[in-house]
Amino acid sequence: MAEDQDAAKYIAELVARARKAQAVIEFATQEQVDDLATRVAWSGVRPDFAEPYTKFCAEETRMGYQPHKYGKQMTKVKGTLRDMKGKRSVGIVHHDKENGIIKIAKPVGVVGALIPVTNGEATPFVKAISAIKTRNAVIMAPHPRAQKTNNMAVAQMRKVLKKQGWPEDLIIGVEDISVDKSKELMKQCNLILATGGGGMVKAAYSSGTPAYGVGAGNAVCIVDEDADLKDAADKIMRSKTFDYATSCSTENSVAIHQKIYAQMVKELEAVGGYLCNAEEKKKLQATMWDEKGILSRDIVAQPAEKIAELAGIKLPKGKSFIMVEETGVGKAHPFSGEKLSVTTTLYKWKSFEEAVDLVNRITSYSGPGHSCGIHTFNEMHIRELSHKVRVSRIMIRQPQCLANSGAWTNGMPMSMTLGCGPWGGNTTNSNVTWEHLMNYTWVSYPIPSTQPTDEELFGTVMYED
Repeated sequence: MAEDQDAAKYIAELVARARKAQAVIEFATQEQVDDLATRVAWSGVRPDFAEPYTKFCAEETRMGYQPHKYGKQMTKVKGTLRDMKGKRSVGIVHHDKENGIIKIAKPVGVVGALIPVTNGEATPFVKAISAIKTRNAVIMAPHPRAQKTNNMAVAQMRKVLKKQGWPEDLIIGVEDISVDKSKELMKQCNLILATGGGGMVKAAYSSGTPAYGVGAGNAVCIVDEDADLKDAADKIMRSKTFDYATSCSTENSVAIHQKIYAQMVKELEAVGGYLCNAEEKKKLQATMWDEKGILSRDIVAQPAEKIAELAGIKLPKGKSFIMVEETGVGKAHPFSGEKLSVTTTLYKWKSFEEAVDLVNRITSYSGPGHSCGIHTFNEMHIRELSHKVRVSRIMIRQPQCLANSGAWTNGMPMSMTLGCGPWGGNTTNSNVTWEHLMNYTWVSYPIPSTQPTDEELFGTVMYED
């Protein structure tokens, strides 16, 4: 009880400081917030900071691969700034003269940002510049294994605020993070941005505070018979191995047409894949999950060599990801679920209807509403997949974890928070961005009546018995 009270008091003090700071920026001009957001973003990508920062993150979290973390920092922070440049977040953001409607953007207040250990490097900067753009204050609660990384990020951004004459408390980091402090932040802030594991996201939605959360990832990738197999293999490899699979969007399963299955496996092996035999698959399963089916933390976001060593598998030199063959889906087949590792599951299909059904069965078991991808040039198959699968985003001929959350080579919004909609227990299907951090006041003017006649509205239906 004492710990709960201490946490509540501590967070209340942080929230009070944040509210005081937010009151200063609440009526800032568009030019002021754009300038400040730009300066905060630059502080995160300048080489003299980003290089040691991402190296420290990899060391502290003991997850992922530093060069990839650096690349993620460069892409997500710069991309988030690109997406918001020239966009209005202050004052009138929409004016529909025909319907007499004006929308005025206003801040939500204090944003509680939950920072995951898997993406502890870019997430603080993305959420902070999004908050600044929308004239909000933000309090960041990191995962315990990313505490010092978060401290470093917050200190870097607060230096910018101070230098530019803005309250440093527009960006605050929770120190000595605990479950109680995270829960209190979710209770006391105005809006929650929850990026992280399922338990945390569920807690966010149960807090009584409006929240944007993410669903579990378990992305499936279809390889059609007309695919460019070398290109598909290269993209799957790059996505599967990026930052040692810290992303929820990485290809957890690859569903391959039976006619090109053998050749596709060869292509995957050529780019670093290692296909386990039946005995090795058993060893790997026993290493990755315990008797209750809980994924081992020891294999999450680790290199293939370490996972193989833990499983007692002799991994040939040059292999960067592990493949297992599977036919079933569900609890009895754990490889059909999210693996958070450089391990992917191979399936074989005959008809495209079977491939679509496979995506739905796999994501329904683990990762509902998240995403899938397809390597094909068959537009009919792309349309069929788009209409029949229960996912929020589909990547066409792209490396999923490098594309789902926004890339320089697609039009997806840059984000570190991917909503999965009601399928995944989330509020939105969107990539959550700065545009989700605003309140809107609708101003309505009278216009000439738009009431239709019954004939215009119902047509011949009104004359039927």
